[in-house]
Amino acid sequence: MTREELTEYIKEKYSGGIEVIENDQPEPYLIVKTGEVKSFARFVHDDLKLQMTFLMNLSGVDTGEAFEIVYNVCSLKLKHRIFFKIILDRTKPEFESSISVWPAANWYEREVWELFGINVAGHPDLTRFLLPDDWDQGAPLRKDWVGRDVIPFPEGK
Repeated sequence: MTREELTEYIKEKYSGGIEVIENDQPEPYLIVKTGEVKSFARFVHDDLKLQMTFLMNLSGVDTGEAFEIVYNVCSLKLKHRIFFKIILDRTKPEFESSISVWPAANWYEREVWELFGINVAGHPDLTRFLLPDDWDQGAPLRKDWVGRDVIPFPEGK
């Protein structure tokens, strides 16, 4: 499917809330309502014309005004992919785990939780794997993290 065909198909078949981001990229880029991330993930994974069975990446973004969780998924069989994101409120950032759809989401979601301090509802094992187990100095990938003032860097670094 072309980008346009893929976009139209998703808009026609998915009954939830999505918004298309217009850009010049070769893949569709969508915004999904935060509360619908798991149902949208299940839809693009299971739909026979989409078969987005491979989670290529899931990452957190701090825009300064909100947090975004960006997914990059593809169908290896049908050779197409999409990007979609959810936008989270900074005051209580949380989204639902998609591990039941893409098991590879496990590590990505843990990374988002650990480095951005964003809760992942329904994740079976939110434990640290990048920072020390006793880390209590905030979320180092947040724009408002004051860690550079808290953790001194060695001279000359």
